[in-house]
Amino acid sequence: MSATSPAPSRPRRRSKGAVGERGHGWFLLPGLVLFTAVIVLPLLMNTWTSFTSWTGVGTPEWTGLSNYERLFRDATFWASFRHSLAIIVAMVVIPTALGLLLASVLFDVVSKRFGERTSAAFRAGFYLPQVLPVAVAGVVWGWIVHPDDGALDAALQKVGLGSLSHDWLGDPSTALATVMAVMVWFQLGYPLVIFMAGLARVDPELHEAAQLDGASWFQRFRLITIHLIKPEVFVVTLTTTIAALKVFPQIFVLTRGGPGDATIVPSYFAYQNFFEKADVGYGSAIATVLTVVIIAISAVFLRYQARSEQGGDA
Repeated sequence: MSATSPAPSRPRRRSKGAVGERGHGWFLLPGLVLFTAVIVLPLLMNTWTSFTSWTGVGTPEWTGLSNYERLFRDATFWASFRHSLAIIVAMVVIPTALGLLLASVLFDVVSKRFGERTSAAFRAGFYLPQVLPVAVAGVVWGWIVHPDDGALDAALQKVGLGSLSHDWLGDPSTALATVMAVMVWFQLGYPLVIFMAGLARVDPELHEAAQLDGASWFQRFRLITIHLIKPEVFVVTLTTTIAALKVFPQIFVLTRGGPGDATIVPSYFAYQNFFEKADVGYGSAIATVLTVVIIAISAVFLRYQARSEQGGDA
């Protein structure tokens, strides 16, 4: 019986594909450096500052959790988050529902009866507030709802409803509702454009088959349209929720959080402490809590979307 010696192992040859994939990683380096410089480092510095007492000048004094203890006892902080819920209704719930309905009407009815150009003109009109500078839009709306010579009160007087004339942004009881109405006008075009793009990829034969089976327009809208553009609905809901939580320029231009604290939101509350009260440590604590809330909500959204897609693929 002769013993056989094992064949010498050959060194593994690297495939060209693996080497190429590793080589592509270098192209990510500029983005990674930029992300670290613009996002990660400021976030870490803000978090560290939230544990200090600092006026923005001199050396910060370490105070531990005192800013967070103060934060959770601060009624203005909780009021700002309650106002954020109202802003979410104005920037997410109403524009998403109304945008979906309007997009379906423009896509299914207006474009078929009056042509693509008419539909595109309406779409551009709804999207126009999105391309206007926030400062310009805020100034225009300030003129419209001005209590002395605003267009809204003048129109109410013209139609015999002068008793409804009001200082819409100056009265704490109507200021938040007025801001919400402006937010709906400002935000509506974004979901409408996204949903019209989503409707363009839906197979028209599905609608034709349902129509032949006697399904009404609303039944096709509810059972086919909404079901097939779920990815677009997720994207719109997530991005507008984040935008609503960190909304700042519209509040700054329209009300500056007032009257009193009637329209204050977390981002403007942080701004007040950063730049008006020179309480940088406390402002950093507000910004840190807001960041954590946004990350948590985004994680929940993405998790739910992944589960929904897995359930749809199964």
